[in-house]
Amino acid sequence: MTAQKNRVLAFGLIAAIVVFSLASAYAQSAAPKAKVNINTASASELEMLPRVGPKVAQRIIDFRTKNGNFKKVEEIMKVQGIGEKVFENIRDLITVGGEKP
Repeated sequence: MTAQKNRVLAFGLIAAIVVFSLASAYAQSAAPKAKVNINTASASELEMLPRVGPKVAQRIIDFRTKNGNFKKVEEIMKVQGIGEKVFENIRDLITVGGEKP
């Protein structure tokens, strides 16, 4: 092999290692490990959900304080800022408790 081919091969190997390292780190931080119980979660736990920031997290807490616990996960769409698109992103990440695994 020529020196140029060795450099290209080394660069490709380094690039692959970096890509796999970043992908692994992203996969670990992208979503919560367990489902978030929307009836008991703190604001910081709710903020771990995709597309749920501090304001929406507080609205969820305010909604459940005013109206009582959510009975079905779909009821979260009654909270301002959570429409069908956001719900589809978080549906599999939330629970209302009492569900069997």
